[in-house]
Amino acid sequence: MGKGLWERAWVRHVVVALAYGVIAAIFRELSVSHWMIADGVRLSAFLLIPYRYWPALLVGDLGYYVYLSYDCLDNWGITWAIYNLLSPGFFTAPLIYWVRERWPPIGKTGQNVGGLLGAALLMSCLLALRGVLSVNLMHVPKGYLIQNGDLAASYIIGCYLGVLTITPLVLAIYHAVTRCGWRKLYGQIADSRLVFESTCMGLPILAFLLWLGISAPANSDIRQLVQVAMFLPVVWLALRHGWQGAAVGGAVASCAIRLMMPALYDRHTIEAEIIVAFAMSTMLLMGSRISTFNRYAEQERADVRMAFALAQRNVYVGEMQLRMASQTLDQVRESIQAGFAMMLGRLRHLQPALDDRGYQRHALVAQEQLQRLADGLYPISVRERGLPIALRDGAMARLLQQAGLHYSCDVRGPLSRVSQTLRVTVYRIVNEAVADVCSKQDMSDIHVQIRCMESHGRCAVMVRIRLRAEPVRMRHVSWDELHAYVVRTTSGLGLRAIKDRAAIFEGRTKVRTYSEGRIVSVLLLDLIAGGD
Repeated sequence: MGKGLWERAWVRHVVVALAYGVIAAIFRELSVSHWMIADGVRLSAFLLIPYRYWPALLVGDLGYYVYLSYDCLDNWGITWAIYNLLSPGFFTAPLIYWVRERWPPIGKTGQNVGGLLGAALLMSCLLALRGVLSVNLMHVPKGYLIQNGDLAASYIIGCYLGVLTITPLVLAIYHAVTRCGWRKLYGQIADSRLVFESTCMGLPILAFLLWLGISAPANSDIRQLVQVAMFLPVVWLALRHGWQGAAVGGAVASCAIRLMMPALYDRHTIEAEIIVAFAMSTMLLMGSRISTFNRYAEQERADVRMAFALAQRNVYVGEMQLRMASQTLDQVRESIQAGFAMMLGRLRHLQPALDDRGYQRHALVAQEQLQRLADGLYPISVRERGLPIALRDGAMARLLQQAGLHYSCDVRGPLSRVSQTLRVTVYRIVNEAVADVCSKQDMSDIHVQIRCMESHGRCAVMVRIRLRAEPVRMRHVSWDELHAYVVRTTSGLGLRAIKDRAAIFEGRTKVRTYSEGRIVSVLLLDLIAGGD
C-alpha cells in the first residue's frame, strides 16, 4: 500500500517540498549574512534533483519566507513583505537551469569544478542584489544610513562561502554513491583513505587550531593567524585526494572559522573567511586537475592489469594447446605399443624360436622417449598428481638423479589455491633453471624451495632455486644425456625465459651469486582465478 501511494506524483512532490523545507529551515537558522550555508543547500538541491521536482523545491523554499513576511509585516512594511515572498529560489532557479544545461557541474566523466565555482559566484552576485534591494525596501528609522557596498560584499562572501562549504561536500558524497551504490557505501567509507586521513590527521589538526584560536583573546594576532591557518588542511587534503579532499577539508575549516567568530559581524573573521574562500576555490580547481590525473593513472593501472590478464589467458591457451598435443602424442605412444605387441605376436606365431628381447628393449626405449617428449610438452603429472609431487618425483627429478645431480624440492603453503596456469609456469621456471645449469655444466646440487602466500585476496608464489657446485660430483654427471633431454623440453633461453615468464605474472627475478654457486629467486603474483 505504501509503495502504491509513493507511485502517485503529487505524493512525491509533497514529500520533496516538506523535506527540502525542513532541511533549508534548519540550515537557515545556522546561517548569518556572511556565512549563508543555506545557499549551499539550495544550490545542491537544484543541481541534483530532477527538473520535475523543482516546483516542489520552490514551494518548500517559499514556506519560510511566507512566515517571515507575515511575522515582520508591522516592523518592515508591506512593500518589503510582498517583495520578500519572492524567495531566493525564484531568482536562482533560472540561473541554475542555465548552468545545468550549458555549464553542468556534474558531468558524465566527473565533476566540473569550474562550472560549480562559476555557478556559485553568479548565484552570490544575484542573491546579493536581492538582499540589498530587500534591505532598501524596509522601513528603517530616520537617520539610519544603509551601507549598500558593505552589505553587498557581506552577502557575496556569505553566499559564496556557504556554497563552498556545503555543495562540494554534497557532490563528493553524490559521486561516491553513484559510483558504488548505497549498499556498498559503508564499505567504501570504511576503506577510504580520504576518510581515514581526514579523521585521523585533518580533524585533530583543525581541532588543535580551533582550541588555540578560541583560547586566544578576541582580535588578537594569534586568533587572526589561526583563522588564516585554517586553510592549510584544505591544501594538504586537496594535494592528497583531489577536489574531494578539498571539499571535505574546506567544509570543516569553514565551520571551524565560524565557531571562532567572537562577534556576529567581526571584521577579522570576515577577512579570514575571504582568505579561506579564495583558498578553497584555488584548491578545488587544483584538486580537480589532480583528480583528473589520478583518474588517468587509475585507467593506466587498469589497462596494465588488463594486459597482464590477457597475457596470462594467452599463456593458459598456449598451455592447453600443448596439453592437447601431449595427449595426442601419448595416444600415439599407446598405439605404437599396441602395434608392436601385435607384430611380435605374429612373429612368434611364424617363428616360435625367435629371440625378441632386443626388439622389446628398443620398443621400451622408444616408448620412454615418447613419454618424456609428451611430458615435456605438457607436464601431465602436474594436473594428475599435483605440482609438489611432479617436482619431487616427476620425470625431471628422476632424470637428474639418474644423471648424477643432487636434486631436492621443498614446497610449502596453500598451493592448491593457485591457478593451474601459475602452477604450470612454476614447473616451467624450474625446468628452465635446470636447462641453464645443463648448458653451463657448472653445478652439481639443485635445491628448489617454493613458498605460497595469500594476501589481500591474491596469491603470491616465491620460487627459490639454490644451485651449488662440487667439483668432484660434477665430473661424474652425465651431461650429454641430460642436456639432450632438457633441450627438447625447454625453450633453451635460460635466465631470460625465467624473467619473461615472471614478468607475465607481475613478478620479478633476482640472481645472487655466492662463493659456492648462485641463487635464483622468482616472485610470481596470481591474477587469474580458477584458470583450469
